[in-house]
Amino acid sequence: MGDITDEDIIALYWRRDSSAIDAASRAYGSYCYMIAKGILKNPEDAEECVNDTWLRAWNTIPPKRPQRLRIYLAKITRNLAFDKFKRQYAQKRGGGEICLVLEELEECIDAGSNLESEILAKELHESINSFLYGLPKRERDIFLRRYFYVESTDDIAARYGMTRSSVLMVLSRTRQKLKIYLKKEGLIE
Repeated sequence: MGDITDEDIIALYWRRDSSAIDAASRAYGSYCYMIAKGILKNPEDAEECVNDTWLRAWNTIPPKRPQRLRIYLAKITRNLAFDKFKRQYAQKRGGGEICLVLEELEECIDAGSNLESEILAKELHESINSFLYGLPKRERDIFLRRYFYVESTDDIAARYGMTRSSVLMVLSRTRQKLKIYLKKEGLIE
């Protein structure tokens, strides 16, 4: 039958054909699992999160028609994993890598600022994407590995053949650049 494309999978969702779930799982199950496991650090929780991803995709396609299915499923998985993490560790101190990542990003985006409105959040999202695509590839990859995939700085260092302190420096400089960029865009004070 040949390889099934993202367009084929999306068409199955739009026809409400349950084989869409199997096709999405075959195409992106490992990828989504890697994202969930990176956040949750627990294989069973990650698997549950990935299964929830297929349900969420089923419930949102249609009406949504993702341009890039891989990214769409990754965002669903990531959001579900963060939600699960928050529920599990809300009462615990020192929530691990997630807490570190959020603390690191606080210096760029003030949690107390008025970003709750949907319009500002959308503008912020678009500005961050624009900022990221303006970065050199390696710097962008390191930033995304840390703040999207929630990889530890040690894992990132090993992946790129860098020292941990070099990774921390790249991340610090990139956060500073992001902060300046968002100020220039008028999204933070």
